[in-house]
Amino acid sequence: MLSTDAAEHELDVTMNAFNQVEPFEASDEFIRQSVDQADLPSLMVTLAMLTGDTSLIGPEVKPPVPPMRVEIAPQGGMSKEMQEKARRLATAALVAFRDSGQQGGGIPSDSLLTQCMQYLLPRDIDELRPLLAHEMGFTKDPGAPDWTRESVAPGVKFRVAVIGAGVSGIAAGYRLQQTQLDFTIYEKNEDVGGVWWENRYPGCRLDTPNFAYSLSFAQKQDWPQQFSRQPEIQSYLATVASASGLRRHIRFGTEVDAMRFNEDRATWTLSVRDGSGRVTEEEFNAVITAVGILSRPSLPDIPGLDTFQGRVIHSAAWPKGLDLAGKRVAMVGTGASAFQIGPSIVDQVASLKIFQRSPPWMLPTPTYHDDIAPGMQWLLKHVPYYGRWLRFWQFCISIEGRLPLTAVEDDWDHPVSVGRANEELRQGCLKWLATQYHDRPDLLEKMTPDYPPTSKRMLRDNGVWAAMLKKPYVELNTTGIEAFTPEGIRTKDGALHVVDVVICATGFKASDFLAPMKITGAGGRELHRDCWDGDCRAYLGISVPDFPNLFMTGGPNTAVVINGSAIFSSECQVEYSLRAIRYLLETGHKALDCKEAPFVDYNKWIDAGNLKRSWGSPRGNGWYKNKKGRASQTWPYGMLDYWNLTGNFKPEDYKFIKRD
Repeated sequence: MLSTDAAEHELDVTMNAFNQVEPFEASDEFIRQSVDQADLPSLMVTLAMLTGDTSLIGPEVKPPVPPMRVEIAPQGGMSKEMQEKARRLATAALVAFRDSGQQGGGIPSDSLLTQCMQYLLPRDIDELRPLLAHEMGFTKDPGAPDWTRESVAPGVKFRVAVIGAGVSGIAAGYRLQQTQLDFTIYEKNEDVGGVWWENRYPGCRLDTPNFAYSLSFAQKQDWPQQFSRQPEIQSYLATVASASGLRRHIRFGTEVDAMRFNEDRATWTLSVRDGSGRVTEEEFNAVITAVGILSRPSLPDIPGLDTFQGRVIHSAAWPKGLDLAGKRVAMVGTGASAFQIGPSIVDQVASLKIFQRSPPWMLPTPTYHDDIAPGMQWLLKHVPYYGRWLRFWQFCISIEGRLPLTAVEDDWDHPVSVGRANEELRQGCLKWLATQYHDRPDLLEKMTPDYPPTSKRMLRDNGVWAAMLKKPYVELNTTGIEAFTPEGIRTKDGALHVVDVVICATGFKASDFLAPMKITGAGGRELHRDCWDGDCRAYLGISVPDFPNLFMTGGPNTAVVINGSAIFSSECQVEYSLRAIRYLLETGHKALDCKEAPFVDYNKWIDAGNLKRSWGSPRGNGWYKNKKGRASQTWPYGMLDYWNLTGNFKPEDYKFIKRD
């Protein structure tokens, strides 16, 4: 086994490939033209770091970064004059950097790094400094554990199972590999990626900015689009798994059906089913679940679906090579996947009938499908750490995001919105809708939501959905489905809609965390039946009393839906779980079990926070709530709050089983 230093060096060298750029000999004019297409705030801090010239990030070119509303202010809200000055400074700095032989870009001083960070934020960074340093990671990998099994518990055997090899599973495996713990990752699919491997429907892509949607320890420089397509994201995750050596730890085509805690041994026994259907049992000291909440498709609960004689497809199980040419197609649902599928297939089909229960709120995003401009792409490929600073800049913007727009105000009396800021957002979205459907008042009426914006997932809109709905062979039906028939769909007005194919863009069983696994903890308690009963809860979204050494990623109430990213949350959860495991190993314990009191207190705090958000209010009726009406998916507070909560392991919140 490699020593700690050798193991870290091997990983650092491999993963540093994500930071590599190409040398350049571009002309002054080419550089100027490229800078014209640049994201300026992130470019200015990049060049200040490379050159040490802090005049590049002086107050006269500092972006004001206005609060996020309907749209994000371009260039951080910099005025036209400020942008022109920044471009002149950036062009001159890049020309000088070229002429110097492209020397520079070493480890920045703490002072310079602080000035660069402060340039991008409209507030003092002292409170945010540890969080920002984690996401930047110039001088080292701040999320890396500073211990190994051998350094804290020489000779002690400790095995960890990771269930799932999507984003969270890769993050968990990478960190476990750094500790040199013995671990196995179980993945039911044929490759890594999770939802990004499974969801291959036409038009599938991100709806959060791409650079922020990347792992802190593998920051890709050359995304081709701001909101990349599914193949590009899955390829990125596959590259990370290969580059880091994780594939040797992954058992593909293998699913965990059940697991039970052995109280005598303080271990977990997993029932593991391989591709042939053979089930074996394997024992582990701890389990990290990384199965996500958008992994089990939900079919519509409408009578007669099994009688339909045509083809039924769920968006998450899109058949390879499906030919819809000349088909009469029905699409049930108008959520995120529908918004991507519809415009992607509309020019192939004979007819498209869309059945909508409630319209989504849409965020104006005119560049949603655009490639990153050629000049910007050139800069990302040739300027050291530009991609890293762009990711950091997008992260800074998302720290608060649109969270203030979700606030419930008790003195606000309105039939739709929940507060003044929420109403401001609603009005901006209504204005955007009016521009989309000014020539079709019938569609405008159908596409105008009657619930608060942000209470359900808001969608990115660049106009292609409206253009699709206006085609003569497309129908948007809002009557409501009564039943499926052998021929098609019968709506509540009695009309029969004859179709060949039904696409169910009906989402996932998001509130059924860890289903369908049967998980039996201490005292024979079954997690779904005896503890949750349809209302999933966890301490920090990670631990549940009576389920020792079971750590969740993407657990209850950890989904950030209007600020932050799922990757940030997952990395917080992984790093917290490893702190807990370290404490076990250091103190001679076999297992830890969350106490009831902190579990209860934490969930009261979570519920109180969600009730003050649009999605937790009585008017919120989306999938953020479970069948009991509680918001069980969503995190109601800021990113810094979750960072601080998971940044330290508190032994007083747990009971322990001592090692023999």
